[in-house]
Amino acid sequence: MQRTGLALPAKSAASTPAEMTGSRLVSLDVFRGATIASMILVNDPGSTESYPQLDHAAWHGWTFTDLVFPFFLWIVGVAMTISFSSRTARGENRGALLRHVLKRSAIIFAIGLLLNGFPYYRLTTIRIPGVLQRIAVCYLIAAAIFLYTRVRGQIIWTMGLLAAYWAAMTWIPVPGYGAGVLEPIGNFAQWVDSHVLSGHMWRPTKVWDPEGLVSTVPAVATVLFGILAGQLLRSRHLSSAEKTAWMLVWGNVMLLAGNVMGVYLPINKNLWTSSFSVFMAGMALIVFAICYWIVDVQGWRRWTRPFVIFGMNAIAMFVFSGLLARILMLNGWKQPIYQALFAPLASPRNASLLYAVCFVLVCYMAAWLLYRKKWFVKF
Repeated sequence: MQRTGLALPAKSAASTPAEMTGSRLVSLDVFRGATIASMILVNDPGSTESYPQLDHAAWHGWTFTDLVFPFFLWIVGVAMTISFSSRTARGENRGALLRHVLKRSAIIFAIGLLLNGFPYYRLTTIRIPGVLQRIAVCYLIAAAIFLYTRVRGQIIWTMGLLAAYWAAMTWIPVPGYGAGVLEPIGNFAQWVDSHVLSGHMWRPTKVWDPEGLVSTVPAVATVLFGILAGQLLRSRHLSSAEKTAWMLVWGNVMLLAGNVMGVYLPINKNLWTSSFSVFMAGMALIVFAICYWIVDVQGWRRWTRPFVIFGMNAIAMFVFSGLLARILMLNGWKQPIYQALFAPLASPRNASLLYAVCFVLVCYMAAWLLYRKKWFVKF
């Protein structure tokens, strides 16, 4: 995501496909690709019938689906650390990097708005928050923290953001509800969103938004957790085996900490509670550590190509899948396709899953075509 438009990458190690170079972590591309494929899968079922793990938790708690977005934000942090450190070593100063971040964030935010409004763009009701918008804001804030602090400062910022959000959600009284409400209506984040974003929120709820303003604060911490993982990966004092071991240790510590925190502030994706941020960062650390060990340490890469192909154009594939799904719905094509090709083959849940898998495969074909031509969409 370095510049807008389709671009033929330069013949440098930093811009060629991951498996062709030793200068970037193939495992990170694999992890990113698996994450974006999972995001497309859970976002595009054939019908409302689906397995519980392929839908978000109703409120408190978590499912497989709830892993996807925090994993992506965590990956942003890891990739940022590696990329910025490399660019700094080449002589780029912080001011230039920050200008680059500002431009990239603005472009990603704008693409998110375009995706939200497609194809009508009613400015009075267009949803302002969204997945890409949250990525843009979190990337901007976390990048500024990374550029102007060291590891100790990054840890302090991470803990500070989580503590501040926890305090706000439990101590600040909401008019008519009081303090400490953690239900969909009456919590502090919902109250702020309903006043600032009124008329521009998620349509299924209209009165609260899962990517709202206040809950973006702990989402920034999720990116910072990725940055800290990136700092560990960059260490020259640890072997690959030691890095893997420490990621597994810290991942399990964070899982335990997230569960303990969840006793007092429940794990909740819609509110992006502090416990959710810690728990999901721990989960990402464990899953990535396993991927890192298999792919980059042991060198078992034959199975990775489909995920690398997705990972090299991750945001482009997210946008493509969103536009394709919207076009199918608006033209009334989705249900006839589902009823004719998938519903007769299996039970409602399995037919819905089969449709989602095929949708992922269609998106993969688009990603493969870009990859084959060595076109990597850089935002």
